Amino acid sequence: MARAGQGRSVVARPQAARLQRSAAPKSRAGLAAFGRRPLQALEAKGRSIRDPVEKLRFLRHSIERFEMLDERLQVLPGAPLRWVAYRLTGVEETRPLFSKNPWGALSPPRRSRPPLPRRARRTVNAAALLLVTAAGLALAGYPLRRTEVAPPEATPAAVAPAAISRPRPVPTAGTKLDAARGGTPERIWLVDSGAAFELYSNGLRIDTTFAVRGEPRRYRVFTLGGGMGEEVLDRPMGIVYHTSESDIWPLEESFNEKLRDSSQDLLRYLRRNQVYHYLVDRFGRVYRVVEEKDKANHAGMSVWAEGERIYLNLNGPTIGVSFETRWEGGRALPITRAQLEAGRSLSDYLRHKWQIPPELCVTHGLASVNPKKHLIGHHLDWARGFPFEAFSLPDQYRVESPAVRLGFGWDERFLAVMGEPWPGATLAADRLATEAAARGRSVDEERQQRASAYDRWLAELTTDAETAEKRAARAHQAPSGG
Repeated sequence: MARAGQGRSVVARPQAARLQRSAAPKSRAGLAAFGRRPLQALEAKGRSIRDPVEKLRFLRHSIERFEMLDERLQVLPGAPLRWVAYRLTGVEETRPLFSKNPWGALSPPRRSRPPLPRRARRTVNAAALLLVTAAGLALAGYPLRRTEVAPPEATPAAVAPAAISRPRPVPTAGTKLDAARGGTPERIWLVDSGAAFELYSNGLRIDTTFAVRGEPRRYRVFTLGGGMGEEVLDRPMGIVYHTSESDIWPLEESFNEKLRDSSQDLLRYLRRNQVYHYLVDRFGRVYRVVEEKDKANHAGMSVWAEGERIYLNLNGPTIGVSFETRWEGGRALPITRAQLEAGRSLSDYLRHKWQIPPELCVTHGLASVNPKKHLIGHHLDWARGFPFEAFSLPDQYRVESPAVRLGFGWDERFLAVMGEPWPGATLAADRLATEAAARGRSVDEERQQRASAYDRWLAELTTDAETAEKRAARAHQAPSGG
């Protein structure tokens, strides 16, 4: 995902395309050879390869093998066990290099053989529990008195194990959420501020310790009939909600140090890569990462609309708000009550300040697309389960998907995670079929024509962004005589 016209994904990283296995080097050292500092080992090995083509093949193949290992580690039960496994294998250090989004939704585990019998599964689960317990005792950061590992989310949003085993899991919450509050407050103002905070009249407190400037916000709006609009806009028009998909520790007093360190590490990473405008941590603290008037890297390739106005690549048009949590396939509401309250106050403040309509507050999973394959759901965080009603927002899962109306569809991988599309995607597909019949076309012909229009728009947007960058570079060089 490019920086300007196409946006970037949630995490800034090199976009290394996967290489076919047949093109991999013949001499394949095991991943164990890289140890716990794989980047240093990769760099050292790469310096010894003279041929640049062979060097590229070596690096791509090595990263691919780490990606395959990462997919296996994703399904380990419990954050403590995942934490141990990632650090022992060195995968954590290589994740920013993956061709997949390391902080997006998890890919469904692939079965290479039939599932184990029930008795064997119980034995494996018992062994995994013993391994987690042993790992906890071995780490200095864990309390020695613990004889079993706490569940990954000891919050009111915890879900029963029975719900996890359902083929089509439904988001649940242990505590009933508050009902909608009848809209946002009529007025929100700054009450107090200091070197590292801002306090607002609705109780919102923003920590500005990590705030940085981003690239200037610049975008255009499209319409179905008129294509790309002439006006260049620089004000945010919407909000995109994310989950960080980062390490999550049990929300217990004995894990305080780990909870604090993981949040601080995440914030430093987000600041360095200018990811998101805001992060809401597990305790409900709101951190500003990128200044609101600037663009942040959070939505990448994405599509959303308001009536006939269509927005592509939402990095430019929207503000990114992320909750420190793992989406876990939508099996439960993954945020704490503190995050819920802080997130509502933050949304009220942003909507009030920038006059953002509720229809343009959407989740990353609903807007994310794969532009090459014309598929929805490229990233799936909050693809279901976001508490729109509790945020006084319309249920965007029931709104016709703008991407599907532009000819995008879904594949088996999407269905493997979601079970079925959200209602708005199905509604949009039905409407597209009706309009195709009215024009005397097949659904495939109609979809192909609309997807071709999207491709033209994307090319126009990319060209426009590149032209603007060149113009800005010339303007910067002129005063210095460069």
